[in-house]
Amino acid sequence: MGIVERIKEIEAEMARTQKNKATEYHLGQLKAKIAKLRTQLLEPPKGSSGAGEGFEVTKFGHGRVALIGFPSVGKSTLLTMLTGTHSEAASYEFTTLTCIPGIIHYNDTKIQLLDLPGIIEGASEGKGRGRQVIAVSKSADIVLMVLDASKSEGHRQILTKELEAVGLRLNKKPPQIYFKKKKTGGISFNSTLKLTHVDEKLCYQILHEYKIHNAEVLFREDATVDDLIDVIEGNRKYMKCVYVYNKIDVVGIDDVDRLARQPNSVVISCNMKLNLDRLLAKMWEEMGLVRVYTKPQGQQPDFTDPVVLSTDRGGCTVEDFCNHIHRSLVKDVKYVLVWGTSARHYPQHCGLSQMLEDEDVVQIVKKKEKEDGGGRGRFKSHTNAPDRISDRVKKAPLKT
Repeated sequence: MGIVERIKEIEAEMARTQKNKATEYHLGQLKAKIAKLRTQLLEPPKGSSGAGEGFEVTKFGHGRVALIGFPSVGKSTLLTMLTGTHSEAASYEFTTLTCIPGIIHYNDTKIQLLDLPGIIEGASEGKGRGRQVIAVSKSADIVLMVLDASKSEGHRQILTKELEAVGLRLNKKPPQIYFKKKKTGGISFNSTLKLTHVDEKLCYQILHEYKIHNAEVLFREDATVDDLIDVIEGNRKYMKCVYVYNKIDVVGIDDVDRLARQPNSVVISCNMKLNLDRLLAKMWEEMGLVRVYTKPQGQQPDFTDPVVLSTDRGGCTVEDFCNHIHRSLVKDVKYVLVWGTSARHYPQHCGLSQMLEDEDVVQIVKKKEKEDGGGRGRFKSHTNAPDRISDRVKKAPLKT
């Protein structure tokens, strides 16, 4: 029996099992078995020489956005309108067969937008080119899930389920669970609050399913069984997702209003060029890019080419800003002057731990280099004064 058949068999058993207090331990073990099998499904087959066929797209710009959706929902048209890059669009499905990149120039930054082939139900099991599409999506900063506003809401649930099956968690934060394997000592189970979903016995059974008999587990929140399995697996990626509902020109105004009020959702129409500016603003907000402008000493700030930072790519502190310019700059920094919303007054003397915000202006003051040949103070061994009195420069006589 293959891995896919075993997963379907376990899912059927979970569907048959009634959910109550007596069966929660059994259901927890079944969830752990499914998570292990899905991890094996994503691994390359034994005996293969490295990675398989994928999309060769080099990272470019200050951020990367992936377009995911069913075939013929308008991903290629959206890429063409936002970037100007031509992507083949037609009335039949699977027009796009490979990954097509484009560049969005927005707020003095360059954002790479990827048009990926449409995925279908069962993509996590390898149907179509689902695995390659999802692998590229994991390398993006955020995901734009393009949906057809005229279709049923089930499309969004199917896509979310396919992405969660391969370890992508959309619009979720990592669970506050501390987990560490040990060599000896058994399993140590602790929590800082009352747990309603997981108890010590269920945690032991899930760890034994993974053949882990020595570990330390600490719950800092009321997490579920799925959260515990995600922490044990350790290969989950938590990403931000914006749900883009296209083709709003073919539905009623009541449906458009309902879709627009959903969290993390934007309604657009590529055919009539509606609300594209709101989509760009929402995408910029979710990416959390921070533009920092430089100011040389004694000169005006340079507002043409900002240094772009983000929390996901390194961090947004002054130290991260210095490392972005050059790795050796941090050790030469004496202090930093900051103008902008992150400063309490203008300018503010800051250290390396200062958090920078969007459109801040930074001036770096470097340490002065010591003069060669001698120390400092009254007993310094070197002086620039002449040795003889006759060699001294006489002052000009005063004019009377």
